[in-house]
Amino acid sequence: MADQHAQSGEDKRPTEIPAIRWEEPPEGPVLVLLDQTRLPVEEVELVCTDAPALVEAIRTLAVRGAPLLGIAGAYGVALAAARGFDVEDAARAIEGARPTAVNLSVGVRRAEAAHRAALGTTGDPTAAATAALAAARALHQEDAAASARMAAHGLALLDELLPAGGHRILTHCNSGSLVSGGEGTAFAVALAAHRQGRLRRLWVDETRPLLQGARLTAYEAARHGMAYTLLTDNAAGSLFASGEVDAVLVGADRIAADGSVANKVGSYPLAVLARYHHVPFIVVAPVTTVDPGTPDGASIEVEQRPGFEVTEITAPQVQVTGAGGGIPVAPLGTQAYNPAFDVTPPELVTAIVTEEGAVSPVTAEALVELCARSRQVTI
Repeated sequence: MADQHAQSGEDKRPTEIPAIRWEEPPEGPVLVLLDQTRLPVEEVELVCTDAPALVEAIRTLAVRGAPLLGIAGAYGVALAAARGFDVEDAARAIEGARPTAVNLSVGVRRAEAAHRAALGTTGDPTAAATAALAAARALHQEDAAASARMAAHGLALLDELLPAGGHRILTHCNSGSLVSGGEGTAFAVALAAHRQGRLRRLWVDETRPLLQGARLTAYEAARHGMAYTLLTDNAAGSLFASGEVDAVLVGADRIAADGSVANKVGSYPLAVLARYHHVPFIVVAPVTTVDPGTPDGASIEVEQRPGFEVTEITAPQVQVTGAGGGIPVAPLGTQAYNPAFDVTPPELVTAIVTEEGAVSPVTAEALVELCARSRQVTI
């Protein structure tokens, strides 16, 4: 089960209210999540005491973002082990909560493998639970370190591609500290540019239909004092046409072996626009997001979200009448097409930036070499 409590303090920075943390109160261990569905209006935390609560948090996007889902998955396995639940059942439930983000499976399987190995060696459930928690904490720390390295590699690439400086970066969805154990993926690169005085403007797509750009990226940009402007997704073309975009930076939920990139729906149109206007389209993601078991873009399972996310909008403290708990913006019974992600082919990706460095041009061979250098992924 889960319960909630609100955080106080209007001046807190996002890093002071972590997106995820493990706590051990007297009544037993819990996994605490910053509820991203309530941002930016409220900073509210969910306290998960079992795997079903975490699964619900993942499905409702209270916790989201590929790297953070991996961390959450690992902690979820550790939580099940620590509280004496069936670890295998919990692992399968968590792993299946969202199909596209490969990091979720990576985190679950890593903690599950540590639990299984310890249990086989010692026969002690307590020691096995400790091993699962250690694996989750290690993944959390590794992701934070990877975030910092991605930011450095990404900024170096931007400076190489755009030597004039004064970068005007367009980003889609949310890829900051709310999706990471550190400061994020694509957003972390923009933040590094800001700190070096080289960010002229961060263009933030609203990111329909759930507004992760408006609610979350703008929230993080404001907290860091970045120069940012919010725009509707379909206004991006006019920005490109007027020469106001120097680079596009996005994250990724799965990168296939051929370099095809699944990211929040709306990313592919940006890649097409970027190619037409000769603007770099850069994907920033940890190596764990590369999935050698998915051969190409057509093999990526794209999550289909409920139609009410399109036909209704939600607003705190406003009376709701829609079937999904929101305010209807379309006639009752309207069917909606609502894929959570789209897939960008490798030929439209200028570079993929990871903690191990940048790959450009993006090819299957380059990804094999990249992953071979990583301690986390082996092809």
